[in-house]
Amino acid sequence: MDDQAAPTAQALRLIASRYPQALGAVLGGSAAQGRATPTSDLDVAILLPDSDTGSREVIRHDGRLAELFLHTLAELPGFFEWDRARRRGTVLFIYDQGLPLLDPHGHVARARAHARAVLASGPPPLTPTEWERGRYVLTCFMDDLSDTQPSDRYEQLSLADFTLREAAHLLTAHHRAWTGIGKWLPRRLLSADPVRGRALLDGHRAVAEHGDPATLAAAAEELLHLLGGPLREGYTQRWGE
Repeated sequence: MDDQAAPTAQALRLIASRYPQALGAVLGGSAAQGRATPTSDLDVAILLPDSDTGSREVIRHDGRLAELFLHTLAELPGFFEWDRARRRGTVLFIYDQGLPLLDPHGHVARARAHARAVLASGPPPLTPTEWERGRYVLTCFMDDLSDTQPSDRYEQLSLADFTLREAAHLLTAHHRAWTGIGKWLPRRLLSADPVRGRALLDGHRAVAEHGDPATLAAAAEELLHLLGGPLREGYTQRWGE
């Protein structure tokens, strides 16, 4: 059985045993791309009748972990908008790029078309307040990273992580591109900006492997100049914003 057939069969058995009322289902993640390993989990989006209740669940089925994204037909459009507002589009990408498993009434096909349209519109832009706060936060992380002593490896590594995450947030926003977390952060970063994204990732790697923060700090500063420059004195945040 090929790399995709095994998880597909497992997902179909899961749906049949636990959600016989399902109106549609899509297999996402590495399993849908034929890149699943024996320990990869299954990402499955399942459409339910409006009489059911949507949720996100993690279960084990046939010895494999499965993360289930359960939505009723009525709530799915609203969830797509919520997913867009987070700027990650997790479920949107499952519907757009996943493998349809079950679609007897065409609901999945329509949901996929909707997801594709939302993804094409891009994530919402940052507000001026969000841009200013992002510049200030990245400047703080960058400065602290540069000032940290090589002997303070725990602090150095923590600051490198936060610098990369905040820089990725701003760089993807600059390009009106989708961001990500975990393994999707470098993928989305390189997709949005191969040159600046790689500079940030190479800088993070230099901190991790060699204890050298200079490359990451330089990449962060270059990004800040693209966005208006580092922000230190003069920054104001009103409580509640």
